[in-house]
Amino acid sequence: MALKYVGHSLPSKDAILKVTGQMFYTGDMQLANMLYAKLLLSPVAHGLIKKIDTTAAENMAGVVKVFTYADVPKVPYNSYIWYFGQDEPKTEYLLSDKARFVGDRIAVVVAESAAIAARAVRAIKVEYEELPAATNPFEALQGGQVAIHPGGNLLDEVEFQVGDPEQVWPGAEVVITDTITTPRTHHAAMETHACLAACSPDGQVTIWSPCQGVYGVRANVAEVLKLPLNKVRVIKAPVGGSFGGKQETLLEPLTAFLARATGRPVLLVLDRRETILATRTRTATKSVIKSAVTADGTLLARDIETVIDAGAYTANSRVIARAMGKKHFRLYRIPHMHYKATAVYTNTPVAGGHRAWGSPQVCAVTEIHMDHIARQLGLDPVELRLKNLVQPYDRDPLSGHSLGNARVRDCLHTGAREFGWWQKRERPQKNGRFRRGIGVACGSHPISYFSAHQDLTSMSLKMHEDGSLTLNTGLHDMGCGLTTALAQIVAEELEIDPSLINVMEADTERGLYDIGTYASRNTYVGGACALKVARKLKELLLQQAAILFKTTPEYLATGAGKIWVKGQETQSRSYGEIVAAAMLQNQVDFIVSTTHRSAALPVAYAAHFAEVEVDIETGLVQVVDFVAVHDVGKAINPGFVEGQIHGGVQMGIGYALYEEIKITPEGRPLNDSFKDYFVVNAPEMPEVRVFLVEKGEAGGPFGAKGVGEIATVPAAPAVANAVNNALGTNFCDLPLTPAKILARLKQG
Repeated sequence: MALKYVGHSLPSKDAILKVTGQMFYTGDMQLANMLYAKLLLSPVAHGLIKKIDTTAAENMAGVVKVFTYADVPKVPYNSYIWYFGQDEPKTEYLLSDKARFVGDRIAVVVAESAAIAARAVRAIKVEYEELPAATNPFEALQGGQVAIHPGGNLLDEVEFQVGDPEQVWPGAEVVITDTITTPRTHHAAMETHACLAACSPDGQVTIWSPCQGVYGVRANVAEVLKLPLNKVRVIKAPVGGSFGGKQETLLEPLTAFLARATGRPVLLVLDRRETILATRTRTATKSVIKSAVTADGTLLARDIETVIDAGAYTANSRVIARAMGKKHFRLYRIPHMHYKATAVYTNTPVAGGHRAWGSPQVCAVTEIHMDHIARQLGLDPVELRLKNLVQPYDRDPLSGHSLGNARVRDCLHTGAREFGWWQKRERPQKNGRFRRGIGVACGSHPISYFSAHQDLTSMSLKMHEDGSLTLNTGLHDMGCGLTTALAQIVAEELEIDPSLINVMEADTERGLYDIGTYASRNTYVGGACALKVARKLKELLLQQAAILFKTTPEYLATGAGKIWVKGQETQSRSYGEIVAAAMLQNQVDFIVSTTHRSAALPVAYAAHFAEVEVDIETGLVQVVDFVAVHDVGKAINPGFVEGQIHGGVQMGIGYALYEEIKITPEGRPLNDSFKDYFVVNAPEMPEVRVFLVEKGEAGGPFGAKGVGEIATVPAAPAVANAVNNALGTNFCDLPLTPAKILARLKQG
């Protein structure tokens, strides 16, 4: 049966508010008697604070208070923690007496206006005892002269293995090794980080935050401020972009403390420089990858050793080291694999969540290496991948769980055809100033937390007397149209127009529990819960309608928001009429709730194809064509899906060619604004042609998978491989800036 709402590109429910500038983001919010906070960030990469003189700042008219490490709770926490009881190393404090990177939080001013707070910050005088700084992991592990935290700079080590690669190397026909680096990057969300907090007379603190998990925020704030959970209310505010940057509890504990300390609402909004330096970055990595292959390209064994730059605090680096390792095992069939990761503290901005959580790094390592193998063996890169890719329902060799309906081969076949891969491969290379090249990359990303963490979400659905509905969730729409997609799912099941459904987002006091908006789980897990609760409400409707019609549910039919006895459609009653009558006659409240737990860990797959033109005189690279093919199971809203993929490709091209937060050996940032930190702008974007493989995924609503993170995963290596194809090089150091390209061409 054809679907009426699912599979159709309905506009986002909040689109008009956004395009007309009427959406109120956290930075737009105003409360009576509100104060404004401004951070003082460290200008040194590593140093002890010997003295802070706040006199001049505190004497300014309009300044309420200047807070330093002496004035705040000395409770360590980990901003990455996203559920109560999670056990991770805690190395952060609200404010510190030791600066560990340029951008570390030293003090905060609270004033009557944002302008006054900014002037007061400039009046604070700090005396530092500068210490030696380690700005890369290898330096940090040597000698012990730099102690960023007690216990040393080695944060963690982790290893995974299947089979026995060591037995394969001696007899392998071909062994190929690459060293591949990926950069530290900024999320570049339009909305910078912000938080608003206020206290009520009974001691409850209420926080408005464009975060990704209200319950994680609540857990951290309650721990730092020593409050019961029911005294911390967190309300998800509209999000002006996150891409993982707002996953961690960064501003909320401090802002909540300031509101309690002053007794007034406090708003803290970071500017772009502060957001680049003092929040989180994509994890920088350096990996050595070695593969044993047969002459015909069959992968026999692989070894990956990755060094992770954690930055100055623990955050998620211990966990991402493990996550990256697991992701190496889900794309190709390789009987013998070994992975080792070493996470290291450095005196640099803190690494944390960023779109696809390690998958872009993993994919860059794997896919640049795969093209090198193809060149060495004289094989076509597409054919090499087809020989080794996973098949539908293969097992994850580490966990034993099914990879689900893994349609990466379908993606590769479709992409090669639509891109014109074979025709472009046969095109002769020109020897002039502009060189053309093509590249391909495959990628994967899981779409739930099944087996790794709790992975549950709860929802309630209430039908009102006029037939309209309220879906109450603990989910966060990150700007990608989730609330509209959930309405489409519920509407499809209940056979009503989605406009009748109001979707409520996360609020720890009035909403229901959800683990958080991470791991591309909103559609697969959240959408499945919405479908389940809609079915439960439909059962209640049929039960009550049966009483009104004096029959049993199996003799009833439904359609277009109505119920009738089969064969008597002219005597139908609308949902609203049934609800109103049942409430009046039977005292039934039409509200149901349910909890959904993921029962599998399927993986989303994609294949990206890029064509580039390289100017060998300037080193500039222009991406001139791009095809992205994605295994989405079922697109709930194709327009949203394609939008996610377009944005992901843009981010991936930036990752390949432009983006990197550059840090000097002394730990000073070189590009802490958009003047010097380059992202892909509209004129640099090629036409991106998107194709969807919709073969369904068991457990997903109407067969849907998540797409928000996989959208960016293969883009960067596809571009890098195209550059290598154009120039006959083996670039392995992202981003491929003009300076790097010219230097390599000069070497010959």
